[in-house]
Amino acid sequence: MSMSERFSEKLDQQIKEHGISPADVQSQLDRFRKGFSNLEIDRPATIGDGILDLSEDQKPHLTERFHQAQKEGRVMKFVPASGAASRMFKVLQSMLNEPEKLTPQYFEANKDHEDVRFAKTFLDNLEVFAFYEDLVEVLKKAGKDPAELKKSGDYHTLLSFVLENRGLGLASLPKALIPFHRYDDHRRAPLEEHLAEAIAYTRPENGSIRIHFTISPEHEKLFYQRLESVRSKFESDDTRFHVETSFQKPETDTIAADPENQPFLDDEGNAVFRPGGHGALLVNLEELQGDIVFIKNIDNVVPDRLKETTHTYKKLIGGYLLTIQDKIFYYLKELDRGEVPVHILDEIIAFLRSELFIDLPDEIAEAKKQRSDDKLVIRWLYNRLNRPIRVCGMVKNEGEPGGGPFIVNHDDGTTSLQIVESAQVNMEDVQQRKIFESSTHFNPVDLVCSLRDYKGHPFDLQYYRDPETGFISMKSYQGRDLKALELPGLWNGSMAFWNTVFVEVPGSTFCPVKTVNDLLREEHRNESELY
Repeated sequence: MSMSERFSEKLDQQIKEHGISPADVQSQLDRFRKGFSNLEIDRPATIGDGILDLSEDQKPHLTERFHQAQKEGRVMKFVPASGAASRMFKVLQSMLNEPEKLTPQYFEANKDHEDVRFAKTFLDNLEVFAFYEDLVEVLKKAGKDPAELKKSGDYHTLLSFVLENRGLGLASLPKALIPFHRYDDHRRAPLEEHLAEAIAYTRPENGSIRIHFTISPEHEKLFYQRLESVRSKFESDDTRFHVETSFQKPETDTIAADPENQPFLDDEGNAVFRPGGHGALLVNLEELQGDIVFIKNIDNVVPDRLKETTHTYKKLIGGYLLTIQDKIFYYLKELDRGEVPVHILDEIIAFLRSELFIDLPDEIAEAKKQRSDDKLVIRWLYNRLNRPIRVCGMVKNEGEPGGGPFIVNHDDGTTSLQIVESAQVNMEDVQQRKIFESSTHFNPVDLVCSLRDYKGHPFDLQYYRDPETGFISMKSYQGRDLKALELPGLWNGSMAFWNTVFVEVPGSTFCPVKTVNDLLREEHRNESELY
């Protein structure tokens, strides 16, 4: 019986429409049954042991090395931006759906409730948000005034004009288009802030800046409308943007399962497919055919007054990537000769251990020690070096949720640097939990990547992902339990077999906006409002 014959005719048709092979769907269903393996973390990466603290003496050289590549047009920027802003407004939307909660009386009676405190903070500071002027305009057209609505306690009308399409419709916009920052004569959304950043550290000598955004199909028209309306503010005779966009591909969706690990069928008998998480964007990243690529989330932006530190460290981690790349390319050319002097092999092994925190498998270490099979050693070193490279900025851990930098043990006796999420660790193991919780640093998604080999050919990025590092989570759909499968995360399992370096960067380079009230933080405010 063929793989497709295992499914119903209706499900088989849905699988074809998504562009997924029946074998992949079967593999996903099998994954629900057997789950994913846990990583074995050896220790957290710390300063001097897995995380590099750049010295002042290094910085001029690294910056200059980066500028060389920048001028040559080797550098571009990749921004995952397909997420809707609905999560920013989740609490407010929930309260809007229960109008009885949006009254002064309810606020007073429930003033210690977390959601009420959140909504009250939002409403009390409404004038501070960069979208306030737009709100005033849409309310004016409806014959309403925000100050009067607040004074009268009509919080429901206020929030509906913020979130719903009768007003600003912010809850249905992509994060890229939400006004984040107020300047003296204009306001900017993350789209514009990323354009401004790109000029500072990706502009080549010919002035053509390449920047790629992943977006959702439903937001494509709005995205390009906004882009064309602001482009002229950033472009000049010697600065032009080559802006590309792509969608998360339907063939990277994953099938949902019911509690019995069978395909989850909705009330109409259709299988439910879900986006495979940000790991699905590995396909988009590979299709860029890029050389040196910076990756940064759409919501991690600051106003111009705070950008200098960000620009400085982007150039530094970019310069460090290039110095590591220079070494690796040199070693690969030496290994390519076939006959390699012992001192070069020793130098490469020392580099792997000291720079990339990679230990040799027992078999390779013994062959090297005994000089019993130099060809085996050379082949292993070549394969271990000839892969994509990433330098990841790491900030000190101040309680933000998410993954962190660790040194991980592998089954073959090797070690490597990995960004690890708690879901990848057996937290019921006391020792593993203790190691995870002792991490000193946090992953802010601040990466620069080398995507071509020493001969200039693009890497097949799918080959360097670890399929054992996905996630299974429980969701609810149409009132029933659903199991959701996420692909290995873009900067976790999807880059597990890359060559990795961690560098400490200042906490001020990490200013994400996960909820709308994050925009009230000092770093997102107009300077004139603070002093």
